[in-house]
Amino acid sequence: MTTIDTYNLEVISGTRNHKGSFVQDTVYKLIGIEQSGWALICRDQATCHYVNPNSLRRIPNQDTHSCILPNSGYWV
Repeated sequence: MTTIDTYNLEVISGTRNHKGSFVQDTVYKLIGIEQSGWALICRDQATCHYVNPNSLRRIPNQDTHSCILPNSGYWV
């Protein structure tokens, strides 16, 4: 897994995880991007999901810069 600095992100409404279940629309911490292309996001220590990185967006007005996720080509 490619690990990166901590980013707090939102998921786009209607996002599904790798199992096809809907993911709750809330703030998640991006843990990293798997070599398979799935982004691992966690809401807390017990709630994590693999999602398509295209379903992630940076939280507006957050004190971080837009970035490209390493080895993925995805901008957040």
